[in-house]
Amino acid sequence: IIIFTPGSSDMLPVSNTAAFLDVNFVVCQLCALLTAVWFRLYLHPSKTSPFVRHVVATLLGIYFALFCFGWYALHFLLQSGITYGIMILTGVEHMHKYCLVVALGYLSFCQITRVYVFDYGMYSADFTGPMMVITQKITSVAFEIHDGECVRMPSLLEYFSYNCNFMGILAGPTSSYNDYIAFIEGTPYRHRDLETKGKVNGKSRLNDPSPNTEVIRKLATCFISLLVFLSVCKVCPVERNVDDDFIATTPFYAQVVYLYLSMLTTRPKYYFVWTLADAINNAAGFGFNGYDSNGLPRWDLISNLRIMNIELATSFKVFLDNWNIQTAHWLKRVCYERCPYNPTAATFLLSAMWHGAYPGYYLTFLTGIVITLAARAVRHNVRPYFLGSPALKFVYDVITWAATQIAICYTVIPFVLLSVGPSLKFYRWEGRTKTDIKCITFFSSFMS
Repeated sequence: IIIFTPGSSDMLPVSNTAAFLDVNFVVCQLCALLTAVWFRLYLHPSKTSPFVRHVVATLLGIYFALFCFGWYALHFLLQSGITYGIMILTGVEHMHKYCLVVALGYLSFCQITRVYVFDYGMYSADFTGPMMVITQKITSVAFEIHDGECVRMPSLLEYFSYNCNFMGILAGPTSSYNDYIAFIEGTPYRHRDLETKGKVNGKSRLNDPSPNTEVIRKLATCFISLLVFLSVCKVCPVERNVDDDFIATTPFYAQVVYLYLSMLTTRPKYYFVWTLADAINNAAGFGFNGYDSNGLPRWDLISNLRIMNIELATSFKVFLDNWNIQTAHWLKRVCYERCPYNPTAATFLLSAMWHGAYPGYYLTFLTGIVITLAARAVRHNVRPYFLGSPALKFVYDVITWAATQIAICYTVIPFVLLSVGPSLKFYRWEGRTKTDIKCITFFSSFMS
Protein backbone atom coordinates (compact mmCIF):
# COMPACT_ATOMS: atom_id res chain seq x y z
CA ILE A 1 0.00 0.00 0.00
CA ILE A 2 1.57 3.26 -1.12
CA ILE A 3 0.04 6.39 0.34
CA PHE A 4 0.17 9.67 -1.56
CA THR A 5 -0.84 13.08 -0.25
CA PRO A 6 -1.50 16.38 -2.02
CA GLY A 7 1.47 17.96 -0.23
CA SER A 8 5.13 18.08 -1.22
CA SER A 9 6.30 15.53 -3.79
CA ASP A 10 9.95 15.76 -2.71
CA MET A 11 9.68 12.46 -0.85
CA LEU A 12 7.87 10.60 -3.63
CA PRO A 13 10.89 8.41 -4.54
CA VAL A 14 11.06 7.26 -0.92
CA SER A 15 7.31 6.70 -0.83
CA ASN A 16 7.61 4.20 -3.65
CA THR A 17 9.70 1.93 -1.43
CA ALA A 18 8.12 2.64 1.98
CA ALA A 19 4.90 0.69 2.20
CA PHE A 20 2.25 1.55 4.77
CA LEU A 21 3.85 4.87 5.65
CA ASP A 22 2.94 8.41 4.79
CA VAL A 23 6.52 9.52 4.28
CA ASN A 24 5.70 13.23 4.29
CA PHE A 25 4.07 12.80 7.69
CA VAL A 26 6.98 10.84 9.18
CA VAL A 27 9.58 13.24 7.78
CA CYS A 28 7.71 16.24 9.17
CA GLN A 29 7.37 14.63 12.58
CA LEU A 30 11.07 13.82 12.70
CA CYS A 31 11.86 17.40 11.67
CA ALA A 32 9.45 18.61 14.33
CA LEU A 33 11.31 16.53 16.91
CA LEU A 34 14.63 18.16 16.05
CA THR A 35 12.97 21.56 15.88
CA ALA A 36 11.43 20.98 19.30
CA VAL A 37 14.86 20.46 20.85
CA TRP A 38 16.07 23.69 19.22
CA PHE A 39 12.91 25.48 20.35
CA ARG A 40 13.46 24.45 23.99
CA LEU A 41 17.16 25.32 24.04
CA TYR A 42 17.32 28.50 21.98
CA LEU A 43 13.84 29.95 22.35
CA HIS A 44 13.53 29.16 26.03
CA PRO A 45 11.16 31.51 27.93
CA SER A 46 14.17 32.89 29.79
CA LYS A 47 15.80 33.89 26.48
CA THR A 48 12.93 35.31 24.46
CA SER A 49 9.41 36.64 24.74
CA PRO A 50 6.12 34.71 24.52
CA PHE A 51 5.35 36.68 21.37
CA VAL A 52 8.39 35.26 19.55
CA ARG A 53 7.63 31.75 20.77
CA HIS A 54 4.03 32.04 19.54
CA VAL A 55 5.11 33.36 16.12
CA VAL A 56 7.79 30.71 15.56
CA ALA A 57 5.58 27.82 16.75
CA THR A 58 2.73 28.97 14.49
CA LEU A 59 4.77 29.59 11.34
CA LEU A 60 6.58 26.27 11.65
CA GLY A 61 3.27 24.50 12.17
CA ILE A 62 1.78 26.06 9.05
CA TYR A 63 4.89 25.14 7.05
CA PHE A 64 4.75 21.49 8.14
CA ALA A 65 1.04 21.39 7.31
CA LEU A 66 1.63 22.80 3.84
CA PHE A 67 4.46 20.32 3.26
CA CYS A 68 2.20 17.40 4.15
CA PHE A 69 -1.16 18.46 2.72
CA GLY A 70 -0.58 21.29 0.26
CA TRP A 71 -3.43 23.76 -0.11
CA TYR A 72 -5.70 21.52 1.98
CA ALA A 73 -3.84 22.94 4.99
CA LEU A 74 -5.72 26.19 4.43
CA HIS A 75 -8.73 24.44 5.98
CA PHE A 76 -6.86 24.50 9.30
CA LEU A 77 -6.57 28.27 9.16
CA LEU A 78 -10.09 28.79 7.86
CA GLN A 79 -11.68 26.61 10.53
CA SER A 80 -9.72 28.39 13.24
CA GLY A 81 -10.47 31.84 11.80
CA ILE A 82 -14.22 31.25 11.55
CA THR A 83 -14.51 29.99 15.10
CA TYR A 84 -12.37 32.83 16.45
CA GLY A 85 -14.83 35.25 14.84
CA ILE A 86 -17.68 33.40 16.54
CA MET A 87 -15.92 33.71 19.90
CA ILE A 88 -15.49 37.47 19.38
CA LEU A 89 -19.05 38.12 18.21
CA THR A 90 -20.99 35.90 20.61
CA GLY A 91 -21.22 36.12 24.36
CA VAL A 92 -19.49 33.89 26.87
CA GLU A 93 -22.81 32.24 27.69
CA HIS A 94 -23.27 30.64 24.27
CA MET A 95 -19.87 30.66 22.50
CA HIS A 96 -19.07 27.07 23.50
CA LYS A 97 -22.25 25.77 21.83
CA TYR A 98 -21.73 27.73 18.62
CA CYS A 99 -18.05 26.77 18.39
CA LEU A 100 -18.87 23.09 18.90
CA VAL A 101 -21.56 23.10 16.21
CA VAL A 102 -19.55 25.11 13.66
CA ALA A 103 -16.19 23.38 14.22
CA LEU A 104 -17.76 19.91 14.17
CA GLY A 105 -19.91 20.84 11.15
CA TYR A 106 -16.90 22.12 9.21
CA LEU A 107 -14.96 18.98 10.08
CA SER A 108 -17.86 16.73 9.05
CA PHE A 109 -18.22 18.56 5.72
CA CYS A 110 -14.53 18.00 4.94
CA GLN A 111 -14.72 14.36 6.00
CA ILE A 112 -17.81 13.65 3.90
CA THR A 113 -16.37 15.26 0.78
CA ARG A 114 -13.05 13.46 1.23
CA VAL A 115 -14.69 10.06 1.72
CA TYR A 116 -17.50 10.17 -0.84
CA VAL A 117 -16.04 12.55 -3.45
CA PHE A 118 -12.30 11.87 -3.47
CA ASP A 119 -10.82 8.68 -2.05
CA TYR A 120 -13.21 6.33 -0.28
CA GLY A 121 -11.30 3.70 1.67
CA MET A 122 -7.97 5.53 1.70
CA TYR A 123 -7.22 4.95 5.36
CA SER A 124 -4.28 7.32 5.62
CA ALA A 125 -3.06 10.43 7.40
CA ASP A 126 -5.43 12.64 5.38
CA PHE A 127 -5.88 16.36 5.95
CA THR A 128 -8.97 15.82 8.12
CA GLY A 129 -6.79 14.08 10.74
CA PRO A 130 -5.21 17.34 11.95
CA MET A 131 -8.63 18.99 11.68
CA MET A 132 -9.95 16.48 14.21
CA VAL A 133 -7.39 17.69 16.74
CA ILE A 134 -8.00 21.34 15.86
CA THR A 135 -11.74 20.78 16.40
CA GLN A 136 -10.97 19.51 19.88
CA LYS A 137 -8.78 22.52 20.60
CA ILE A 138 -11.33 25.01 19.27
CA THR A 139 -14.07 23.60 21.46
CA SER A 140 -11.77 23.13 24.46
CA VAL A 141 -10.77 26.79 24.63
CA ALA A 142 -14.40 27.86 24.11
CA PHE A 143 -15.52 25.65 26.99
CA GLU A 144 -12.65 26.87 29.18
CA ILE A 145 -13.72 30.48 28.58
CA HIS A 146 -17.38 29.64 29.21
CA ASP A 147 -16.51 27.82 32.45
CA GLY A 148 -14.42 30.73 33.69
CA GLU A 149 -11.09 28.90 33.54
CA CYS A 150 -9.61 31.46 31.13
CA VAL A 151 -9.37 34.91 32.65
CA ARG A 152 -9.25 36.62 29.27
CA MET A 153 -9.99 36.07 25.62
CA PRO A 154 -6.95 34.78 23.70
CA SER A 155 -5.44 37.07 21.11
CA LEU A 156 -5.56 35.98 17.47
CA LEU A 157 -1.87 35.00 17.59
CA GLU A 158 -2.33 32.99 20.79
CA TYR A 159 -5.36 31.26 19.30
CA PHE A 160 -3.60 30.23 16.09
CA SER A 161 -0.50 29.22 18.03
CA TYR A 162 -2.59 26.95 20.25
CA ASN A 163 -4.40 25.38 17.28
CA CYS A 164 -1.58 25.18 14.73
CA ASN A 165 1.75 24.98 16.58
CA PHE A 166 4.38 22.72 15.02
CA MET A 167 4.46 20.29 17.96
CA GLY A 168 0.84 19.23 17.53
CA ILE A 169 -0.35 20.30 14.09
CA LEU A 170 -0.04 16.83 12.53
CA ALA A 171 -0.95 14.38 15.31
CA GLY A 172 -1.85 16.36 18.40
CA PRO A 173 -2.41 15.61 21.13
CA THR A 174 -5.04 17.98 22.43
CA SER A 175 -4.17 19.95 25.54
CA SER A 176 -5.75 22.52 27.78
CA TYR A 177 -5.38 26.07 26.50
CA ASN A 178 -4.19 27.19 29.94
CA ASP A 179 -1.52 24.47 29.94
CA TYR A 180 -0.28 25.55 26.52
CA ILE A 181 -0.08 29.21 27.49
CA ALA A 182 1.76 28.28 30.69
CA PHE A 183 4.26 26.36 28.54
CA ILE A 184 4.78 29.29 26.18
CA GLU A 185 5.21 31.74 29.05
CA GLY A 186 7.50 29.40 30.96
CA THR A 187 5.33 28.55 33.97
CA PRO A 188 4.25 24.92 33.43
CA TYR A 189 4.19 24.02 37.13
CA ARG A 190 0.58 23.14 37.86
CA HIS A 191 1.02 20.55 40.61
CA ARG A 192 2.45 22.60 43.46
CA ASP A 193 0.72 20.38 45.98
CA LEU A 194 3.75 18.09 45.65
CA GLU A 195 6.17 20.93 46.21
CA THR A 196 7.28 22.28 49.57
CA LYS A 197 9.85 25.05 49.70
CA GLY A 198 11.49 23.88 46.52
CA LYS A 199 11.65 20.24 47.59
CA VAL A 200 9.70 17.08 46.88
CA ASN A 201 9.96 14.36 49.50
CA GLY A 202 13.19 15.90 50.75
CA LYS A 203 14.74 16.13 47.28
CA SER A 204 15.61 19.42 45.63
CA ARG A 205 13.21 20.41 42.89
CA LEU A 206 14.60 21.54 39.56
CA ASN A 207 13.03 24.75 38.26
CA ASP A 208 13.32 23.46 34.71
CA PRO A 209 13.37 19.63 34.70
CA SER A 210 14.93 18.03 31.64
CA PRO A 211 12.70 15.88 29.41
CA ASN A 212 15.65 14.14 27.74
CA THR A 213 15.28 10.79 29.51
CA GLU A 214 11.55 10.66 28.85
CA VAL A 215 11.98 11.65 25.21
CA ILE A 216 14.56 8.88 24.67
CA ARG A 217 12.26 6.35 26.33
CA LYS A 218 9.32 7.36 24.14
CA LEU A 219 11.44 7.29 20.99
CA ALA A 220 12.52 3.75 21.88
CA THR A 221 8.84 2.86 22.24
CA CYS A 222 8.19 4.40 18.82
CA PHE A 223 10.97 2.37 17.23
CA ILE A 224 9.73 -0.90 18.72
CA SER A 225 6.12 -0.13 17.77
CA LEU A 226 7.06 0.69 14.19
CA LEU A 227 9.23 -2.42 13.92
CA VAL A 228 6.44 -4.63 15.23
CA PHE A 229 3.86 -3.05 12.93
CA LEU A 230 5.97 -3.41 9.79
CA SER A 231 6.81 -6.99 10.73
CA VAL A 232 3.32 -8.31 11.43
CA CYS A 233 0.87 -6.07 9.56
CA LYS A 234 0.87 -8.41 6.54
CA VAL A 235 0.91 -11.64 8.55
CA CYS A 236 -2.59 -11.28 10.01
CA PRO A 237 -4.66 -9.02 7.72
CA VAL A 238 -7.93 -7.91 9.30
CA GLU A 239 -9.79 -8.51 6.04
CA ARG A 240 -9.31 -12.26 6.42
CA ASN A 241 -11.91 -12.23 9.20
CA VAL A 242 -14.59 -11.77 6.51
CA ASP A 243 -13.08 -14.09 3.91
CA ASP A 244 -15.62 -16.76 2.87
CA ASP A 245 -13.10 -19.62 2.76
CA PHE A 246 -11.71 -18.65 6.16
CA ILE A 247 -15.17 -18.53 7.73
CA ALA A 248 -16.23 -21.84 6.16
CA THR A 249 -13.14 -23.85 7.01
CA THR A 250 -12.00 -22.42 10.35
CA PRO A 251 -13.48 -23.52 13.70
CA PHE A 252 -15.15 -20.83 15.74
CA TYR A 253 -12.50 -20.83 18.49
CA ALA A 254 -9.76 -20.38 15.86
CA GLN A 255 -11.71 -17.49 14.32
CA VAL A 256 -11.80 -15.81 17.73
CA VAL A 257 -8.06 -16.29 18.21
CA TYR A 258 -7.34 -14.92 14.74
CA LEU A 259 -9.66 -11.97 15.40
CA TYR A 260 -7.64 -11.09 18.49
CA LEU A 261 -4.28 -11.46 16.72
CA SER A 262 -5.33 -9.51 13.64
CA MET A 263 -6.66 -6.60 15.67
CA LEU A 264 -3.62 -6.73 17.93
CA THR A 265 -1.38 -6.08 14.91
CA THR A 266 -3.22 -2.83 14.11
CA ARG A 267 -2.47 -1.17 17.44
CA PRO A 268 1.33 -0.57 17.10
CA LYS A 269 0.60 1.93 14.33
CA TYR A 270 -1.29 4.11 16.80
CA TYR A 271 1.34 3.53 19.47
CA PHE A 272 3.97 4.84 17.06
CA VAL A 273 2.06 7.96 15.97
CA TRP A 274 0.81 9.03 19.39
CA THR A 275 4.02 8.27 21.28
CA LEU A 276 6.07 10.18 18.71
CA ALA A 277 3.70 13.15 19.01
CA ASP A 278 4.08 13.04 22.79
CA ALA A 279 7.88 12.89 22.48
CA ILE A 280 7.88 15.95 20.21
CA ASN A 281 5.93 17.99 22.73
CA ASN A 282 8.14 16.81 25.57
CA ALA A 283 11.28 17.66 23.60
CA ALA A 284 9.98 21.21 23.30
CA GLY A 285 9.41 21.32 27.06
CA PHE A 286 5.64 20.81 26.95
CA GLY A 287 3.99 18.07 28.98
CA PHE A 288 5.51 18.48 32.43
CA ASN A 289 3.00 17.24 34.99
CA GLY A 290 4.65 17.79 38.35
CA TYR A 291 6.55 15.18 40.33
CA ASP A 292 5.76 11.63 41.37
CA SER A 293 6.03 10.22 44.90
CA ASN A 294 9.75 9.58 44.36
CA GLY A 295 10.44 13.17 43.39
CA LEU A 296 10.96 12.36 39.72
CA PRO A 297 9.47 14.64 37.05
CA ARG A 298 6.41 13.36 35.23
CA TRP A 299 6.00 14.09 31.52
CA ASP A 300 2.53 12.68 30.98
CA LEU A 301 0.37 15.82 31.04
CA ILE A 302 -0.72 15.34 27.42
CA SER A 303 0.14 11.66 26.90
CA ASN A 304 -2.42 9.92 24.74
CA LEU A 305 -2.07 6.28 25.78
CA ARG A 306 -0.67 3.85 28.36
CA ILE A 307 0.34 0.78 26.41
CA MET A 308 0.64 -1.76 29.23
CA ASN A 309 -2.70 -0.72 30.71
CA ILE A 310 -4.29 -1.21 27.28
CA GLU A 311 -2.84 -4.64 26.64
CA LEU A 312 -3.61 -5.87 30.17
CA ALA A 313 -7.01 -4.21 30.54
CA THR A 314 -9.57 -6.28 32.41
CA SER A 315 -12.57 -4.14 31.52
CA PHE A 316 -13.95 -2.12 28.65
CA LYS A 317 -13.69 1.02 30.78
CA VAL A 318 -10.04 0.48 31.67
CA PHE A 319 -9.21 -0.02 28.00
CA LEU A 320 -11.00 3.18 26.97
CA ASP A 321 -9.50 5.16 29.86
CA ASN A 322 -5.99 4.39 28.58
CA TRP A 323 -6.61 4.64 24.82
CA ASN A 324 -6.64 8.07 23.14
CA ILE A 325 -6.69 9.66 26.59
CA GLN A 326 -6.92 13.30 25.53
CA THR A 327 -9.88 12.58 23.26
CA ALA A 328 -11.59 10.79 26.14
CA HIS A 329 -11.05 13.84 28.35
CA TRP A 330 -12.46 16.07 25.62
CA LEU A 331 -15.55 13.89 25.13
CA LYS A 332 -16.13 13.78 28.86
CA ARG A 333 -15.92 17.55 29.17
CA VAL A 334 -17.97 18.66 26.19
CA CYS A 335 -20.59 15.91 26.23
CA TYR A 336 -20.68 13.29 28.99
CA GLU A 337 -20.67 15.74 31.91
CA ARG A 338 -23.20 18.07 30.28
CA CYS A 339 -25.68 15.85 28.46
CA PRO A 340 -28.93 15.61 30.51
CA TYR A 341 -30.21 12.46 28.78
CA ASN A 342 -28.33 9.18 28.32
CA PRO A 343 -24.81 10.70 28.35
CA THR A 344 -23.15 7.38 27.45
CA ALA A 345 -25.03 7.04 24.14
CA ALA A 346 -24.61 10.73 23.37
CA THR A 347 -20.86 10.54 23.97
CA PHE A 348 -20.43 7.51 21.71
CA LEU A 349 -22.48 9.27 19.00
CA LEU A 350 -20.37 12.43 19.24
CA SER A 351 -17.23 10.31 19.05
CA ALA A 352 -18.52 8.61 15.87
CA MET A 353 -19.33 11.99 14.26
CA TRP A 354 -15.93 13.35 15.21
CA HIS A 355 -14.08 10.35 13.78
CA GLY A 356 -15.56 10.66 10.31
CA ALA A 357 -18.10 9.60 7.72
CA TYR A 358 -17.29 5.92 7.29
CA PRO A 359 -20.23 3.69 8.30
CA GLY A 360 -17.86 1.40 10.17
CA TYR A 361 -17.24 4.12 12.74
CA TYR A 362 -20.93 4.28 13.62
CA LEU A 363 -21.22 0.49 13.83
CA THR A 364 -18.26 0.46 16.21
CA PHE A 365 -19.64 3.08 18.54
CA LEU A 366 -23.19 1.72 18.47
CA THR A 367 -21.80 -1.67 19.45
CA GLY A 368 -19.71 0.06 22.10
CA ILE A 369 -22.84 1.46 23.72
CA VAL A 370 -24.35 -2.03 24.10
CA ILE A 371 -21.13 -3.53 25.45
CA THR A 372 -20.60 -0.69 27.92
CA LEU A 373 -24.14 -0.79 29.30
CA ALA A 374 -24.09 -4.58 29.53
CA ALA A 375 -20.80 -4.58 31.43
CA ARG A 376 -22.07 -1.99 33.90
CA ALA A 377 -25.31 -3.85 34.51
CA VAL A 378 -23.69 -7.21 35.23
CA ARG A 379 -20.60 -6.01 37.10
CA HIS A 380 -22.32 -5.52 40.44
CA ASN A 381 -23.93 -8.97 40.31
CA VAL A 382 -20.94 -11.07 39.20
CA ARG A 383 -17.78 -9.43 40.52
CA PRO A 384 -18.49 -9.74 44.29
CA TYR A 385 -18.46 -13.56 44.05
CA PHE A 386 -14.80 -13.52 42.96
CA LEU A 387 -13.41 -11.22 45.65
CA GLY A 388 -13.37 -13.76 48.47
CA SER A 389 -9.78 -14.90 47.96
CA PRO A 390 -6.68 -13.97 45.91
CA ALA A 391 -7.04 -17.16 43.87
CA LEU A 392 -10.62 -16.36 42.87
CA LYS A 393 -9.62 -12.78 42.13
CA PHE A 394 -6.83 -14.03 39.85
CA VAL A 395 -9.26 -16.31 38.01
CA TYR A 396 -11.65 -13.39 37.66
CA ASP A 397 -8.88 -11.15 36.28
CA VAL A 398 -7.90 -13.78 33.68
CA ILE A 399 -11.51 -14.24 32.58
CA THR A 400 -12.19 -10.51 32.39
CA TRP A 401 -8.93 -9.89 30.50
CA ALA A 402 -9.93 -12.43 27.83
CA ALA A 403 -13.49 -11.12 27.73
CA THR A 404 -12.30 -7.54 27.40
CA GLN A 405 -9.85 -8.25 24.59
CA ILE A 406 -12.42 -10.26 22.61
CA ALA A 407 -15.14 -7.67 23.15
CA ILE A 408 -12.81 -4.85 22.09
CA CYS A 409 -11.85 -6.69 18.90
CA TYR A 410 -15.47 -7.53 18.15
CA THR A 411 -16.49 -3.90 18.70
CA VAL A 412 -13.63 -2.23 16.82
CA ILE A 413 -13.37 -4.36 13.68
CA PRO A 414 -15.90 -2.24 11.71
CA PHE A 415 -13.66 0.74 12.55
CA VAL A 416 -10.90 -0.95 10.53
CA LEU A 417 -13.08 -2.46 7.79
CA LEU A 418 -14.80 0.93 7.30
CA SER A 419 -17.59 -0.25 4.95
CA VAL A 420 -21.06 -1.55 5.84
CA GLY A 421 -20.90 -4.75 3.79
CA PRO A 422 -17.75 -6.32 5.29
CA SER A 423 -18.75 -5.16 8.80
CA LEU A 424 -22.21 -6.73 8.64
CA LYS A 425 -20.71 -9.84 7.07
CA PHE A 426 -18.44 -10.15 10.09
CA TYR A 427 -21.39 -9.71 12.44
CA ARG A 428 -23.18 -12.50 10.49
CA TRP A 429 -26.25 -10.38 9.77
CA GLU A 430 -26.57 -11.88 6.30
CA GLY A 431 -28.27 -15.11 7.33
CA ARG A 432 -25.21 -16.68 8.97
CA THR A 433 -24.85 -18.08 12.49
CA LYS A 434 -25.21 -15.74 15.45
CA THR A 435 -23.26 -17.93 17.85
CA ASP A 436 -20.43 -15.40 17.98
CA ILE A 437 -22.84 -12.63 18.99
CA LYS A 438 -24.12 -14.72 21.89
CA CYS A 439 -20.58 -15.57 22.99
CA ILE A 440 -19.49 -11.95 22.92
CA THR A 441 -22.54 -10.94 24.96
CA PHE A 442 -21.74 -13.68 27.48
CA PHE A 443 -18.09 -12.64 27.74
CA SER A 444 -18.96 -8.96 28.09
CA SER A 445 -21.12 -9.80 31.07
CA PHE A 446 -18.00 -10.66 33.09
CA MET A 447 -16.17 -7.42 32.39
CA SER A 448 -15.61 -5.34 35.50
